[in-house]
Amino acid sequence: MKLNKIGEFGFIARFSDKFNDLIKNGQKGIGDDCAVIPKNKNTSFIITTDLLVEDVHFKKEKISAFELGYKSLAVNLSDIAAMGGIANSSFLSVGIPKNTDVEWLDEFISGYQKLSEKYNVPLLGGDTTKSPDMLVINICVVGEIENKKTKYRSGAKNNDIICVTDFLGDSAGGLNVILNNLPDNEDDAKYLLKKHLMPEPEIFAGQWLASQKGVNAMMDVSDGISSDLKHILDASKCAAEINLENIPLSDELKNISEKNNWNIYDISVSGGEDYCLLLTVDKEKFQEIAQNFQTKFNRQLFKIGRIIEGSPEIYFFKNNKNIDLNKKGYNHFK
Repeated sequence: MKLNKIGEFGFIARFSDKFNDLIKNGQKGIGDDCAVIPKNKNTSFIITTDLLVEDVHFKKEKISAFELGYKSLAVNLSDIAAMGGIANSSFLSVGIPKNTDVEWLDEFISGYQKLSEKYNVPLLGGDTTKSPDMLVINICVVGEIENKKTKYRSGAKNNDIICVTDFLGDSAGGLNVILNNLPDNEDDAKYLLKKHLMPEPEIFAGQWLASQKGVNAMMDVSDGISSDLKHILDASKCAAEINLENIPLSDELKNISEKNNWNIYDISVSGGEDYCLLLTVDKEKFQEIAQNFQTKFNRQLFKIGRIIEGSPEIYFFKNNKNIDLNKKGYNHFK
């Protein structure tokens, strides 16, 4: 059997249970955005790591060194945000082709440093090595979380409201601009490109949402909600209904999708790399939490569906009719 038959998540499923007997009390391993390691009775360390490979995760000629440094850290900080934690340090390991310009590397570190300073996350170490021909970037971020505030994917409950903290599909729209060599000097394209090349981790929103008792499950949107929501459903043993009419779409994505005949719902549901937060909220507390979120962050908490009983499956609707979409999201090796 070849790896492309089972994909990224099939591969992980083949070995994740093999280490269960080694996991100590209070530790949380594979299956959430971060690993959780108890620090004391009140707090835990949370740890995430992410690997970026040239020509798989990025095209070096399509992203500046500064943007790549910024984004490389951002995608890891987004995992910390998804658990509701506070990041306190990062570690950077890089495999570098020997013909790489030193000035390019300087700019990469400048982008990394810019985001590090924004969220007060020092770089404490890592490793460098020679790569035969492609740039390889691996980052580990360590953070902390109060145990009572930690949000897992397994917390969703029947009738919870499913919501997101920002527009969906903008990053995928930016990627489409790149892949289709569309003009990048128009306002709509510039907006989408920035969303793709320099995503902003929802650190402060994640910390605030983690403190709300009505928030039951949370993660970040990295592979598209069609894939990421399925992780919540698998962990929580439930199903979901998503109303496509409620998917939050930016005017910029609407404009450029109409102009280029893109299926905006496939892009917004399966595109990925938006790095906003996807969460489920107790339906009795949603209105209060949404209003307080609006007041604190001056933006909307978007309701897109609800949790229902059933085996893990996502049902998409529009105008009260079931809609068949590309519901796979991004999956390495597939």
